[in-house]
Amino acid sequence: MSVNEVYVFRPFKLIALLCVFLALCLDVVALLSPAWVTAEHFSLSLWESCSQAEARHPSEEEEGQWSCFSTLTTDWQIATLVLLVAGAVATLVAFFVALISLCQGTQRRHYRTVAIFLFTAVVLQACALVLYPIKFIDGTVLQTYHEFNWGYGLGWGATIFMLGGGILFCLRTDIYEDAMY
Repeated sequence: MSVNEVYVFRPFKLIALLCVFLALCLDVVALLSPAWVTAEHFSLSLWESCSQAEARHPSEEEEGQWSCFSTLTTDWQIATLVLLVAGAVATLVAFFVALISLCQGTQRRHYRTVAIFLFTAVVLQACALVLYPIKFIDGTVLQTYHEFNWGYGLGWGATIFMLGGGILFCLRTDIYEDAMY
């Protein structure tokens, strides 16, 4: 590089890798979250459903016992879990391919593969995150107010970071630099 040459460093790929890492972290926390749907005396995660028995005497201050059972008995909950795990695996593969490509520095052709993995993970995650509330509301007869809690929100956060990482890996900044200098 001579004295008159200027090199412009655009950290899009590094930011994309950070987005993929954040998406992977959020996805793992969302999968392990105990709170996807909560209501008074009720909690539902991807793995188990818990409900609290009412106290025998309303005047007593002690709370009823919580009883939990597996949610892997209904087909829609298994489908949601499979879609989310498949999305997490696709994100993990994309992260490792992107990390290796960035460390080697010359493997630009792998960026498109990483983007395809991430867009596939976005579709899988979005299908699972749309299926979950539809089937929950369709099959539940909760008579109390319920809300989709932070575990469900983290799933959407992971999906948004996956989409951002995929878009950033699609950007081709190398072809613009040569034309400008």
